[in-house]
Amino acid sequence: MTTASILAKYIIVCCSGDGKGITNLKLQKLLYYAQAWKLALYGKPLFNDPIQAWVHGPVVPPVFREYRDFKWAPLPVDHTRPEPQREVCSHVAEVLAAYGNFDASQLERLTHSEDPWRDARRGLPGDMASTNEINPEAMLKYYRALLNG
Repeated sequence: MTTASILAKYIIVCCSGDGKGITNLKLQKLLYYAQAWKLALYGKPLFNDPIQAWVHGPVVPPVFREYRDFKWAPLPVDHTRPEPQREVCSHVAEVLAAYGNFDASQLERLTHSEDPWRDARRGLPGDMASTNEINPEAMLKYYRALLNG
């Protein structure tokens, strides 16, 4: 198991090679999908931080706060960050292969179309702030069903 902060720094480095970098909005969605697919494939979380159903999609609050000052700008690359375990790096590579070419807005729309985020926000107006947690069990079931569907 790793932390969401370490994983975020690793994802930022992985996404820096394209010359465009990655914004906090996109980072949050990639953290979500990394967690979701770890749950679906292996039945265990990648990190313990909760993921909340914010207006613009899933967010890991401590990681969001770490990078909030960058607003919509690309995040800085920290080449001194700790390297996650090899299995984590391999998992992240698969997630980035599937989702890394989407921009932040596309990832936001995608998460908004999927049950775990929608269920966590059930009954809330689209523009209402929320700290509702996205249930890890709901993530496991939803994405595992996609595997088996």
